[in-house]
Amino acid sequence: MDKAQLIDHLDKAAARDSQVAAGLDLVGYPEPRISPHGFSTLMNIIISQQISRDAAGAIRARVEALYPANDAAAFLDLSEDDLRGAGLSRPKVKYCRALAEAVATGTLSIEALPSMQDDDARDAIMALKGFGRWSAEIYCMFALGRPDMFPGEDIALQEAMRRLKGLEERPDAKTARALAEAWSPHRTAMSVFLWHYYRGAPQN
Repeated sequence: MDKAQLIDHLDKAAARDSQVAAGLDLVGYPEPRISPHGFSTLMNIIISQQISRDAAGAIRARVEALYPANDAAAFLDLSEDDLRGAGLSRPKVKYCRALAEAVATGTLSIEALPSMQDDDARDAIMALKGFGRWSAEIYCMFALGRPDMFPGEDIALQEAMRRLKGLEERPDAKTARALAEAWSPHRTAMSVFLWHYYRGAPQN
């Protein structure tokens, strides 16, 4: 969703939740998160897993420089040594190659994902090696533009929710998802806001 849509969704959530309204007054509106739909974004999600944003960006740039065509078939022409030299760990090389093979052979239909229901699109991505629920939902939110998803496993979201809602303890994934249901159908916007709130709100 673009900035105007993000603001609209957050205003609607704030109208129903005074704590969200207070949070918006405190830290303001976040910037939107939009990623292109396709193989490269799926691969970038793998690259970004469990490392810092800066490290992921550096590795991503080196990997992308290896195959200017930027598609699955071209990626499969790269050797493991090439990918390891660019900074990918052995497991991530394995996961990226499995992704490329799934896309190149049609096992994962990139073209079909936008027309699938949220759960079906998420499950199709989760069927790939290296993609858990968090990774699949991140793709659905920011590459497919799904407006009502909430990656409850995200620790930053859990901590931001604890601060925003004044909880004694950080909620686990199940509890965070249950609490986020009150924000439906604006959960994607609220996820973006909570990441913003996590970085900008005082700890308590």
